[in-house]
Amino acid sequence: MPGWNIWEAQGYEAFNSLFEPIRLRRDDDGRARVRFWPGTRHQNPMGHVHGGALMAFVDMALFAGAHELGLRPVTSAVTLDAGVQFIDGGQIGAPMDAVVELLRETGRLAFIRGLLEQEGRIIASFSGTFRKPSPRQ
Repeated sequence: MPGWNIWEAQGYEAFNSLFEPIRLRRDDDGRARVRFWPGTRHQNPMGHVHGGALMAFVDMALFAGAHELGLRPVTSAVTLDAGVQFIDGGQIGAPMDAVVELLRETGRLAFIRGLLEQEGRIIASFSGTFRKPSPRQ
């Protein structure tokens, strides 16, 4: 996919690998877009994308989106909090995008918000905070 970068798990058994391939790019408006393709492994009993899968994707999108926006290092950062407000059901098989916006970065913290979008519909809104690792001395 031209213009998209790859976000891969480190190791074949990593949890993130359940969502691969994950793609990301920076949009012209300065926000990052992180994409995955929900499959049957992400499905709930009603045939929609499981809320837990969406929450896990949001957690990954916080870091992948921040990385795409230039924050470093994010791979060893930790989530302090994350909130998701479900708005609509996600469909299996259609690409799901997390549109990520950096609200503020301090020395150790990053504050992020965004939307999950699928085929022009808003599936959820989210926000989160993560702590970057302390500098090594």
